[in-house]
Amino acid sequence: FPGPFTDVVTTNLKLRNPSDRKVCFKVKTTAPRRYCVRPNSGIIDPGSSVVVSVMLQPFDYDPNEKSKHKFMVQTTYAPPNISDMEAVWKEAKPDELMDSKLRCVFEMPNENDKLNDIDASKPAPVLNTSKQDGPMPKPHSVSLNDTETRKLVEECKRLQAEIMKLTDENRHLRDEGLRLRKVAHSDKSGSPTALALRDNGSNSLPSLLVVIAAIFIGFFLGKFIL
Repeated sequence: FPGPFTDVVTTNLKLRNPSDRKVCFKVKTTAPRRYCVRPNSGIIDPGSSVVVSVMLQPFDYDPNEKSKHKFMVQTTYAPPNISDMEAVWKEAKPDELMDSKLRCVFEMPNENDKLNDIDASKPAPVLNTSKQDGPMPKPHSVSLNDTETRKLVEECKRLQAEIMKLTDENRHLRDEGLRLRKVAHSDKSGSPTALALRDNGSNSLPSLLVVIAAIFIGFFLGKFIL
């Protein structure tokens, strides 16, 4: 009987009469309150068969508990004139009866089967057809060997030296600009030479900032590319 056992579970039992005489059968169980058997008795003609439905009633399944339920199919040759089935079984001799015993097995579905059932019930995902088929590209490795590490350290030192040099030049240009502005303020005549020098000192600062920004951008781009 396959689980889960929250509802009635039905298993069919097929009985066949291979003899050339009619056979009476009766189905018995050790747990009559747990099962419904239809039909539980009857007659099978020679060379014919009958299907018996065994219905297990719902119950709380305990996987640690071993099943002790058993069935027995009892058969005997039918007398020529059958008027009372109960009398046939009462009057039958032990050597005229044949017993076939069956043991009940309870099986719960596997976890993989449950997952497959759940996946089958879900709608299939819609794939993006614009993507090309093929293996996914491998991510770039972030590890560096010794040679690349040394190159990166040397490049950092060189850039630091250039930054210090540019910082000194920027300080010098800033002092020069302050001096030129003082000269421009002190020059009351407003000569063209003073104005030109003041403009030159003012324009040099933005250019220097652009150079420093370009160096920083190149440093970070070179670090990530390496």
